[in-house]
Amino acid sequence: MNFELLVATNNAHKMKEIRQILSPFHITVYGLNDLNIKMPDVEENGDTYYENALIKATALQALTKMPIIADDSGMEIEALGNIPGIKSARYAASFGGYPETFKHIFQELKGKSRKARFVCDIVLVNVEDKPLRFEGIVPGRIVEKVTDQSSFGYDPIFIEDSLNKTYASMSEEEKNKVSHRGLALKKLLTYLKINGLAY
Repeated sequence: MNFELLVATNNAHKMKEIRQILSPFHITVYGLNDLNIKMPDVEENGDTYYENALIKATALQALTKMPIIADDSGMEIEALGNIPGIKSARYAASFGGYPETFKHIFQELKGKSRKARFVCDIVLVNVEDKPLRFEGIVPGRIVEKVTDQSSFGYDPIFIEDSLNKTYASMSEEEKNKVSHRGLALKKLLTYLKINGLAY
């Protein structure tokens, strides 16, 4: 029998990534829409990715006893004081979208280091008597110019170190292997395997 897991998101892109990584290991991954569950209104006002993920996960605990995962992630640019960080989505919205945000970032980085990283924290609840945390951190750098605006979020401007490619130019398989969410999910998967919940 498959292990069943609810993901605290309505983001179709995120759901696709998570399913691609976990489904081969006898894990059935449900989104909120699959179970007609409405995400409670919560304010992601934590100071860390972990705190924001925990806010989302615990908000659903009153609605289901299923195992729940929630994540929070962001890109950190070292020379800019690690912005946009936990406010990555709101940061882009403040400039009216990603294309304008990229222009602003390039302007701010003139003459500075382009070192950056992506961070993802996943929280799992309703399995043990305490929340469990799984973190993925991916080092990289910011591109000199954007060559692909069609992909997700900050993917067009972030070059991951090991493959020396932007997230945007990677295949889905490549990105799932090296991405911050992919690494956090692999740690989650290891935990599930050790405890006989995935195989």
